[in-house]
Amino acid sequence: MPKLEAMLVSSVLSVVSQQIGATIRGHIRLQWDFNKDLIKMKMALESVQAVLKDAERQSIQDATVRLWLKRLKDAMYAISDMLDEFESGNKPARWKFAAMIPGIAIGPRFSMANKMKKMREELENITNQHQNFRFTTDISSIVQPFLDERETDSYLNDQTLIVGRTEEKIRITDSLYESTMEGITILPIYGIGGIGKTTLAKLVFNDTLFKDYSQVWIYVSQIFNLNKIGNSVISQLSKGESHIAEKQRMRTRLAELLSAAGKKILIVLDDLWEENEIQLEELKGMLTVGGEGGKVIVIVTTRDEAIAKKICTVHPYKLPPLADERCWDIIKQKCAFEARDDKDHVESIGRDIAMKCGGVALAAQALGYMLKPLTFGEWEAVKNSDFWNLPAFEDEPSPQRNVLACLLLSYKSMPSHLKLCFAYCAIFPKGHKIVKDDLIHQWIAHDFVAPSSIFSTRQLCESYVKQLLGLSFLQHAKSFSRISE
Repeated sequence: MPKLEAMLVSSVLSVVSQQIGATIRGHIRLQWDFNKDLIKMKMALESVQAVLKDAERQSIQDATVRLWLKRLKDAMYAISDMLDEFESGNKPARWKFAAMIPGIAIGPRFSMANKMKKMREELENITNQHQNFRFTTDISSIVQPFLDERETDSYLNDQTLIVGRTEEKIRITDSLYESTMEGITILPIYGIGGIGKTTLAKLVFNDTLFKDYSQVWIYVSQIFNLNKIGNSVISQLSKGESHIAEKQRMRTRLAELLSAAGKKILIVLDDLWEENEIQLEELKGMLTVGGEGGKVIVIVTTRDEAIAKKICTVHPYKLPPLADERCWDIIKQKCAFEARDDKDHVESIGRDIAMKCGGVALAAQALGYMLKPLTFGEWEAVKNSDFWNLPAFEDEPSPQRNVLACLLLSYKSMPSHLKLCFAYCAIFPKGHKIVKDDLIHQWIAHDFVAPSSIFSTRQLCESYVKQLLGLSFLQHAKSFSRISE
């Protein structure tokens, strides 16, 4: 994750700069007078702040720039640690994961004045190095004003807000419902990430044609676990918890539930990544149990066509990209387009941006939410951004390249504190259910929350969660008290 790490620097710089400023304004004086050093450090940070966006952009393809940004970030973490230590009377610092600056020993044998001096000298040395890279000031940078885990489930919040998949849903539901095949039918839906596979599976799962079916929804994820899948099927069909560890017992119990005469079952296996053919055959065998007149339909979503072909019993369905017009519909929905006073002026720009989404719903959603508070000029800046043509994305297929560019633009638009809060979520494994209250407590403990004289810390954190959900960087989990990365 070195590229993402480098792009966090502007966020950390902003937070630490505010921390230094608060210390200076507080006129903290004990037996040391180091306000001059603080002021010089703040000036050093300000000297690079104007070119930092260009540095972050270059870091995507230049390893030497990434190394410089890492040194700068480590220096800022160390400064923050030192100020925390000083203000709290040598209590443990808030930046638990901070890396200390090489060559600076911050121990009891040094006075605070010596620490400050050495840290200021090291910081000035690092910031002066930026002149070697010839960075330019980014005059068209976009900063979204602060206003305002990936596990899936079968629930649809509002079908009326889903755009552009009606025809695909009808095609799939009709073919599955009219199938006369007894036993098991496995239909994979495949396509790139964010294109709408899970949403389409939800539409099928919740269709009234299958109201008489016993239904099972399982989020598989990159960590393939046959035991987990088997127990989940048993739990949802039997309406009771299942924690069977022995393979033989599990297969026996599955056979009992799946082989009931005349029973109809619909199972969704969402987000399958497993490529091992032996494992996939075992999965198929585990579900291929049916009694006389019974019917088991399995819908699988995956990004990989090869996986789709290995697991299927009928021809896999490749989900096509959305039309540009549908992407524009999503952007309009997410940015509250109809409520804008300048909608006639921004419409043509918005349509051009929609064409850059590559037919991917996730990209359109993230862009729409990002565009909501932006002005006409900022919409133009998004359309003309260099992010659409970054060399780092050249090896990706065209639609995937557009998704990455869209998400990167959305990330860049976040306020500094929101970037830090989102980056912290990287400590959770993919698909992990995050307890919202726990996450908020951790944000607060690490001092990631912007100071405010109007809103409480809790209110700000709730707003951060809302923004990350709107940008599609977090997703609602089944429980209302949880969110997923």
